[in-house]
Amino acid sequence: MANEALALSGIDAYYGDSHVLHDVTWSLGEARLLGLLGRNGAGKTTCMNVTMGVARPRRGAVTLFGQNIAGRAPEDIAARGIALVPQGRRVFRSLSVHENLLVAARKPEAGGKHAPWGFQTVYAAFPRLKERRHHLAGHLSGGEQQMLAIGRALMANPRVLLMDEPSEGLAPRIVAEVMATIRRLKEQGLSIVLVEQNAKLVFDIADDIVILNSGQVAVAGTAAGLRDSGIDLHQYLGIY
Repeated sequence: MANEALALSGIDAYYGDSHVLHDVTWSLGEARLLGLLGRNGAGKTTCMNVTMGVARPRRGAVTLFGQNIAGRAPEDIAARGIALVPQGRRVFRSLSVHENLLVAARKPEAGGKHAPWGFQTVYAAFPRLKERRHHLAGHLSGGEQQMLAIGRALMANPRVLLMDEPSEGLAPRIVAEVMATIRRLKEQGLSIVLVEQNAKLVFDIADDIVILNSGQVAVAGTAAGLRDSGIDLHQYLGIY
């Protein structure tokens, strides 16, 4: 197993009095892609919120390359090298494409392992964004907004990238383009957590899989190992 880039250990998290995550433990290997699956309400987005500091766990640790970041402010966590592509994209609709990228720009870590991201590299990865760089983000198509959300996260030059439902609401052709982009990022050595409803997409691209059920880890293993084991996804996800 690769060195741990990100790990959640014994996380208990609540929304008010509602106990959402129960002793959740999983880890993302460096330069690997972890697929996080589960039914609606299973706790996937809460894991993202805990990681980013939006929700504070009552118990447990979140470690980024061995350093505990649980309970830190979101801006501090982002500065340490985690970026989120949020569910629903959440682009700044009244800003241009270029301005959306500019507000997220962060210098790469000194001596970092990855080639730095900037306007040139993001526009090379997403030529349509370059074509529309002066357009308001609110005027883009759903697929273009998703590309912008990914590009905006990359402008932060993250060491770990969290992606929450990137295929949601997109046409199949656009989904294929987004997944191809994620595959390229993985091949470049970026450590990625991919939250998805579409299990087939995840199993096609992930190194490792974690399935949540009612706020607990129900299944964890390599994608290849779980595929070979003939896991019954319907039992956990309600799909065949």
